[in-house]
Amino acid sequence: MSVIIALAALGFLMFAAYRGYSVILFAPIAALAAVLLTDPSAVAPAFTGLFMDKMVGFIKLYFPVFLLGAIFGKLVELSGFSRSIVAAVINVMGRQRAIPVIVIVCALLTYGGVSLFVVVFAVYPFAAEMFRQSSIPKRLMPATIALGAFTFTMDAMPGTPQIQNIIPTTFFKTTAWAAPWLGIIGSLFVFASGVAYLEYQRRRAFRAGEGYGTNLRNEPATAEGVNLPHPLIALLPLVLVGVVNLAFTFLIPRWYPASYSLVLPGMKSPVNVEIAQLTAIWAVLAALCSGILVTLIFGFSAIKDKFAEGSKAAVAGAMLATMNTASEYGFGAIIASLPGFMIVAKALQTISNPLLNEAVTINLLSGITGSSSGGMSIALAAMADKFLAAAHAANIPPEVLHRVASMAAGGMDTLPHNGAVITLLAVTGLTHRESYRDIFFMTGIKIAASFLVIAVFYSTGLV
Repeated sequence: MSVIIALAALGFLMFAAYRGYSVILFAPIAALAAVLLTDPSAVAPAFTGLFMDKMVGFIKLYFPVFLLGAIFGKLVELSGFSRSIVAAVINVMGRQRAIPVIVIVCALLTYGGVSLFVVVFAVYPFAAEMFRQSSIPKRLMPATIALGAFTFTMDAMPGTPQIQNIIPTTFFKTTAWAAPWLGIIGSLFVFASGVAYLEYQRRRAFRAGEGYGTNLRNEPATAEGVNLPHPLIALLPLVLVGVVNLAFTFLIPRWYPASYSLVLPGMKSPVNVEIAQLTAIWAVLAALCSGILVTLIFGFSAIKDKFAEGSKAAVAGAMLATMNTASEYGFGAIIASLPGFMIVAKALQTISNPLLNEAVTINLLSGITGSSSGGMSIALAAMADKFLAAAHAANIPPEVLHRVASMAAGGMDTLPHNGAVITLLAVTGLTHRESYRDIFFMTGIKIAASFLVIAVFYSTGLV
């Protein structure tokens, strides 16, 4: 019965998200209903001590990233930089190659260390321009951005600085470059399969006479008659974000100790700040500030008259995206604490093959929690030692465990209730009903990729 309760809560939230209801409202309802059916007396303590604690903790850490990312994306839009980039790319590659271009841009930013949430805000303005000018249905845009930002550069490409590739290093004593050949093979499979599918859908829509769409929401708007900057200037803020993020990722640990004791004259007691846990966030914030500054410097004449209204819209979008994802985070914490969830986790341990066990377990836990990092953290915290022991007995290098874990985390996490999916749809002004089918195809490709690299390892021995 406890398993049914946990799965029912998950199914209810997925249904609510797909139907377009606010996850901010329905995530706590679904989570607390599960607690009510498990232990009625625990509802209020679980809400305050677990759901709200995790939700507020998420906001505390990530709201600045969402906020600056939204402002950066809005300035790229208002300055005309997005239109300049689109015009240059179309001149070089042609209108029919918009989809692979957007995928590659997203992939480069994500691999450069830019948060996938920031990539959504930054890329959307010129993705919309390119799709509109190429008459590609806007409903395909979320899946296109997801393919570039949420898939192979998030967890498969060796060396990626995204958290999904970093978490396994602490459990398996590996590096971010673990199993490079398997990562590259998995990345090529995801990229080729995803682009082939999206191009098929584009051609199908063209034959049906479907264009970009009408009566759409949250459309970027650059005023007509704006003198567009040179494409290299327009690209400068995007490149700078990636470079500064990478630089600060290495510099911050040199400037600060792992733990910093903050003492100011008006404080009653010092506050200990764990720098190691905040390095990635601080690096992204510094990068976004640099991108915003450069965009303002080179695009001020086009931005100045619209900055007030544009910044209001950006702040509102950032708040909605943050609250959506934070609610998902709180929901995942509640579900992971239920007895039904623990039963499922224990049942998965019966799979004897360590790589298959790991892939299935992390895929399912990431899907249930709606979080790749959350599902992987739960699985590895409970079972990493068992995975290592079984892998050692079977002569499987820990680097393979790392790559399989990382790729599996990015599989089923993108179900309808996933925070990144909800944010992506909110930013692009689309609904689950309009665009989730194509996003789910990317999810299927990622699930297949995690098992593909296992097959490649066993058949070739490549690591």
